[in-house]
Amino acid sequence: MSNNKTTVLLVDDHELVRAGFRRLLEDGDKLVVVAEAGSGEQAVQDYMKYHPDVVVMDISMPGIGGIGAIERIIARSPEARILVLSVHEDGVFTSRALQAGAKGFIPKRSAPEEMIKAVEQVAQGKIFIDPEIAQLIALQKVTGSESIIDTLSQREFEVFSLLAEGKTVNDIADILNLSPKTVGTHHTNVKQKLNVSNSAELARLAIRSGILEA
Repeated sequence: MSNNKTTVLLVDDHELVRAGFRRLLEDGDKLVVVAEAGSGEQAVQDYMKYHPDVVVMDISMPGIGGIGAIERIIARSPEARILVLSVHEDGVFTSRALQAGAKGFIPKRSAPEEMIKAVEQVAQGKIFIDPEIAQLIALQKVTGSESIIDTLSQREFEVFSLLAEGKTVNDIADILNLSPKTVGTHHTNVKQKLNVSNSAELARLAIRSGILEA
């Protein structure tokens, strides 16, 4: 890239949010946004096309969402550097994102200079986690108050999130490229692990855990 600028792929399903972040990131002379994606699926395609230095990714998006996109990008390019930018400020999402392979996690409400610093550090291959969120994760581990949702595997977590959004087993099979039978098995496991018996209970748990907005 000209001037040795750090290249960025910006992923968020809201165009206005992307426009705001793009202005913010390109305000200095170190970063340039080479592509924008509005979904996890698009993010995976754009990553393979542009191979940016860093991906700035929202986590709550329709379809495979941010976690699914992180997993798929890392599966193809283990060296990918992904910074999650999220409205969720709880340990559940941060842990999931880091398990999936993200290098950083900061809240969307972060100050602009904090955001730039996070992008630059992740671009250098360093880990950057918002101090408050890092403290929260540490506390949850120490006190053993980790969420029941932490018992789910990554795939079960994806299925759980989509079920909570009201998607059917067939919808989820299409989104995740799985057979309905496989999704059905995950569905059963999710219900057993979370001790819920129907969709309403599942949605309530998702809202309580901050995975679904009330």
